[in-house]
Amino acid sequence: MIRPLADKAALRREMLARRAALADTEVIRASLAVAARVRELRRWRDAVEILAYWPTKNEIDTRPLVAESWGRGVRVLLPRCRRGEAGVADLACVTREADLVPGAFSLLEPGPACALASDATPDLVLVPGLAFDRRGRRLGFGGGYYDRILARPALAEALVVGLAHGFQLQPELPADPWDRPVDVLCTDEETLWFK
Repeated sequence: MIRPLADKAALRREMLARRAALADTEVIRASLAVAARVRELRRWRDAVEILAYWPTKNEIDTRPLVAESWGRGVRVLLPRCRRGEAGVADLACVTREADLVPGAFSLLEPGPACALASDATPDLVLVPGLAFDRRGRRLGFGGGYYDRILARPALAEALVVGLAHGFQLQPELPADPWDRPVDVLCTDEETLWFK
């Protein structure tokens, strides 16, 4: 059953509360299971450039995957919120954790030493979310940052992979015309392909 649009705010609160209640050991366990599923993806193994996110508030931890990418010589991009432009983020190339600084919403993001990647054409995109459904739809925080990032023509051929705890998978979510569903969803319980 599709949740009405008015329920988006309630679902966001519910998912945030459930994620906040997770013990550190559960986040670690789920993140290791999700990372193992990502490593099974051929596009992950063949990637030359990836777009990832830096985890916050019990999101699936991407740091081991990012570190592995650096070790393999893969170009790693992270979003950096553009000051004064709500919902807009630039992509920057990050080569080490020390280059991350607190940014918008107190999230770690690429600092001034990280060059903008205007030529970015990532092979694979790792996307967070508060909820996903069995059609690949994603519910974020509502700021539109990832909607705008995923709509860029340079990402048209990228494999978009949602990462989530199993409980974040919902039967069905509402979608807006501009929403780009994820191509694959990796949870700690299963891998779902939509593309």
